[in-house]
Amino acid sequence: MKLSNKSTIGEIVADDFRTAAVFTKYHIDFCCKGYRTIQEVCKKRDIDEIVLIEYIRDAKRNTANQSFDYKTWPVDVIADYLTKTHHRYIEEKGPVILQYLTKLAGVHGPIHPELHEIHTIFSKSFLDLTAHMKREEMVVFPFIIKMKNAQSKGTDLDTPPFLSIENPIATLKEDHETTSERFRRIAALTNNYTPPTESCNTYKVAFAMLEEFEKDLRKHIHLENNTLFPKAIELEKTFEKVL
Repeated sequence: MKLSNKSTIGEIVADDFRTAAVFTKYHIDFCCKGYRTIQEVCKKRDIDEIVLIEYIRDAKRNTANQSFDYKTWPVDVIADYLTKTHHRYIEEKGPVILQYLTKLAGVHGPIHPELHEIHTIFSKSFLDLTAHMKREEMVVFPFIIKMKNAQSKGTDLDTPPFLSIENPIATLKEDHETTSERFRRIAALTNNYTPPTESCNTYKVAFAMLEEFEKDLRKHIHLENNTLFPKAIELEKTFEKVL
């Protein structure tokens, strides 16, 4: 759709659910009051129309670049990319999705009781993912970067508290499987993220964001399990000192 200050909030979100995050940031109701135009809400909220429209365009352009050849990247670059891209994505989107699911369960739960289970599963997943990412960022990734630096400088590598990188990796991969299983359950409960035909914009946006979250999570887990972790294990084996 052609975006202008005459475009209505509801039409914009219906055209691309990613823009919902922009309106949420400005506390603009795109569901019950989606009939308002950008011009109207900007005037009422004293928001610069040009700035808001640019944020909306940025949200529409915010798609992951799938052309990267991750296998050619060194481990330290992959670890940094995971932290700044996929980890930040979870930290930013998780609370927003949880907010929508809380609202859905409260409003539509009596008719659609599965929403309560979806909320419970996602809440637990987000909590566990947060702890999982902290372990990666504070323990595993720093050691991977330390190995890469030692390799580049030709220096020795001290034995880590976990003895070998394979030990924490095994735990992280178990976490990945648990998370994947939870999202398989969410997909089943949502009929593969298909909202009821009579659903409101909030319902549609919540399911769409859940689907996007799972897609990003699949890329995230794939990059760790099948690229970063094998590379880290092989890198560790290049050191003469037995860890």
